[in-house]
Amino acid sequence: MIEDNVKKIIQALDDNPDREGLKETPKRYAKFLKEFLNPPNWNCTTFDSEGYDEMIVQSNISFYSLCEHHLAPFFGKGFIAYIPDKKIVGLSKLARTLETFSRRLQNQERITQQVAEFLEKELQPLGVAVVLKAKHLCMEMRGVKKHNTFTTTSKMTGVFKTDLNARQEFLNLIK
Repeated sequence: MIEDNVKKIIQALDDNPDREGLKETPKRYAKFLKEFLNPPNWNCTTFDSEGYDEMIVQSNISFYSLCEHHLAPFFGKGFIAYIPDKKIVGLSKLARTLETFSRRLQNQERITQQVAEFLEKELQPLGVAVVLKAKHLCMEMRGVKKHNTFTTTSKMTGVFKTDLNARQEFLNLIK
């Protein structure tokens, strides 16, 4: 069904969907959407913090998403931190959390919030901080057409919201 609709879009754009370069495009595009919009399942593995109570930060986590308004890609880097109370998480799980919420038809603000809320629920930490910095092709390729423009969103919970020193430490670490 996706393939048929992509073929119709190609035809509506006054191109020949049967020419050599486009013949397999509907199948490839359908495969891309199915793969991209279905990130792998994973378990949020947690461990006893063994008294560790300092900030854990993961920086420069690449992410990709599709703008729900234009179906155009946006992509960038994520910065995620938390201060454990009783639990820590396997390090790959921070990146997997961002991947899981970004690989959908999305907006950047929602991804930022969903990552923070998920980590709050799973870890019950003293606080979570999430910053996403992304380029939106819907803004670069159409509309205002401003190239190399980044959008930054943040979500702070717990001590990152209430303690200026914790917030500042995080922001200094991700510079």
